[in-house]
Order: sequence, then structure tokens, then C-alpha cells
Amino acid sequence: MNISILTLIIVFVLIAVRQIGRVRLQIWQVMLGGSVVVMGTGEMPLDAAWRAISFDVMLFLFGMFVVGQALEESGYLAHLSYKYFKRATSLNGLLLLVLFGAGFASAVLMNDTLAIIGTPVVLLLARKHEMSPKILLLALCFAVTIGSVMSPIGNPQNLLIALYGNIPNPFVTFFRWLFIPTIINLFICHKVLRSFYRNEFHEAEVRHSQEPIRDKELAFLAKLALGVILSFVALKIAVVILGLGLDISLTTIALAGAVPVLVGSRKRWHIVRTIDWHTLVFFAAMFVLMESVWQSGTIQNMLAGTVIDLAVIESILVVSVLVSQCISNVPLVALYQPLLLHAGVGVEELMALAAGSTIAGNMFILGAASNVIVLHQAERRAHVTISFWEFAKVGIPLTLLNLFVYWIFLKIM
Repeated sequence: MNISILTLIIVFVLIAVRQIGRVRLQIWQVMLGGSVVVMGTGEMPLDAAWRAISFDVMLFLFGMFVVGQALEESGYLAHLSYKYFKRATSLNGLLLLVLFGAGFASAVLMNDTLAIIGTPVVLLLARKHEMSPKILLLALCFAVTIGSVMSPIGNPQNLLIALYGNIPNPFVTFFRWLFIPTIINLFICHKVLRSFYRNEFHEAEVRHSQEPIRDKELAFLAKLALGVILSFVALKIAVVILGLGLDISLTTIALAGAVPVLVGSRKRWHIVRTIDWHTLVFFAAMFVLMESVWQSGTIQNMLAGTVIDLAVIESILVVSVLVSQCISNVPLVALYQPLLLHAGVGVEELMALAAGSTIAGNMFILGAASNVIVLHQAERRAHVTISFWEFAKVGIPLTLLNLFVYWIFLKIM
């Protein structure tokens, strides 16, 4: 076993345990430690480590963190959430609105975006309605993962499949194959969460109160930033549908959204200082460690040496979920998709790759970047910790049920 794989295993164990003696570890510290090990042992030279970091992702997250911070600090995010959630009269209805609101929005705005914007919203809802924040945080994690399955721009791996999978009219294709099972899986997620947290639901009627706008100037700029992001997303969708060949990257969208806040706000430096830098450190470290694992060739050799037919739907779903836990879902798709295209698979197999690689995020915390964003923010903002095992005890059965639903629909379509 090489150093990279051993380090990855230790990182997983430490994230699961989160404590050494009296020292309480945060996820970003564990991942940073893993990247330092592979660099310090020469497994990943410093120049290669620098190249391994996806600055597109880092800039995307930075831009969205700026917008999210402005939305929250101005009070405009709480104002918007009141307008949407005021229709809920019970905690059960509130949970459904979180699941379907975050799920549908992630299909348009991308899952990581909803993780950034949605975390302070669900923490506020939990505080106002005397509800455990854990159930709403888990609902947000699972919803943005499930919802993003049905869209070619819902997450980075789907975008790779849409761009390089020779799929005609990606929006129609993803909708046709994955919309109905995704809706069913959101309902299943509701039932699973209710079964694990049944004692958290009181019968008292939910009463809503509107939060005031705290900073009108910043709220105006945050509203403008959100409008810029939505406009660019709409333009991106139109470009893809019309096949114009114009590349509007997600990084461009996020940074364009951040411009009104960074240029127009007198609080720009305060906002930059208070964004979630720890999550950015986590992602930089994760890119280094995962690239080291990738370069070791262990995962590739395991896939190449298997006697299982990797081009059938069942194998694609299972391999996507399991391998995504080790090297993340975007590298998995980058590796797996060329193998499938070389084998001459059809659209249904590529849709299985999209579903499996995405729904992998519901199994463990590290299965999706959006999980890490949500849980990091929850710890930083409200000191709420969801352990590796607490996530997994709900995530594992939910993932198995989600996979079964996608398998059924992919086989009968």
C-alpha cells in the first residue's frame, strides 16, 4: 500500500473520529494534514501540488461565499426565506419545503451554490421554530445532491457528461431520464429523515415572523448580485439549449455576482475577511491529496483489473458510488466517461454515470463538496457538529434507496 492511499485511509478515519486525545479536529485541519503528508514525503512535489489545485473551483467558491455573506449580513436572505417558508404550517411541511426548494434550486444554481446560501437559512429556521438544526442541515445536504442529478448544470460532474458525452440537447435528455426518479427520491429522503428523527417533530403550529433588512445598502447590492447570477445562469441555459458554443463558466458566473458587492459595498473588506476561508483551505488540500491518490494509479488499476463488465448500468451505479468516496465524483467521471464512450454505450449508461456519481454524495460526508460546505458553515456559525457516523447512518440507507429508484427507471425507460 503506497503512502497516498494510506494517507487517504487515515484522513477518512480521523474525519470519522474527529478527536485525538483532548484535541478536537475540524475537517479542514484533517484534510490539510493529509496534503502536508503527501507533499512532505515527496508523493506530491510542491509544483505538482500547485497544479493539482483547481483554481476555477476555488474562485467559484470565493465568489459565491462573497455573495452569500452579503445576502446573510444584510438581512436580505432571511427576508427571502420568510417569503418562501411562510406557507409551512408544521415542521413536516417545513421539511418538505426545504427538500424541494433546495432540490429544484440546485438543479439551476448548482449544488455548491445552494449549500453556501442555504446553510444560514436552515440554521435560522431551526432556531426560530425550536427544531434540531441537524435534521434541516442533513435535509439540505441530501436535497442539493438529489436535486442536482436531474440537470446538466446541477453539478460539475454532470456538466462534464453533458459537454463531452456527445449528448444531444442535454437539458431535455437529463430531464427525460432523471426528473421523475429525482422527484421520487426527494420524497424518499423526506420519509427517511422522518423515520430517523421522528422525536424531533412537535405538533405545534409553525408561526413565522419576518426578519428586518439590517443594511439596506448592502441588501440592494446583494439583491443585484443575486440578479446577476440568475441572469448569467439563464444565459448559460439558453446557450446550451441553442447550441451556440459559447462557454460561460460557473467561475465567471460566481465572480460576476460578487462584483457588485466587492466594488459597491463599503463593507467589502469586512465581508472578505468573514467568508468561510477554512472551507477554501479544505478544498485546496483535498485537490492535492486526491491528485496524489490519482497519480498513484491504484484506483485505475483496480478498475482495469476487475472482471466485472463496467459498461452496464448496474456496474456504473455501484462503481460510481464507491469510487467517488475515494477520489471524489469529478475525477471519477473524468476517468470513467472515456472508458464508457470507448465501449460504445448509449445515453442510458451516461445517465447512470450522472446519477451514480452524484448520488454518491449522500453516502458519506466526503462524498460531495456541498456536504463539506454545509457542515463547515454549521460548525463555524452555530457550533453544530454532525459526525461522520451520524451522517452515514442516514446517508447509507438513503443512498441505497436512491440507487434502486434510479436503477429501476434507467432499466425501464
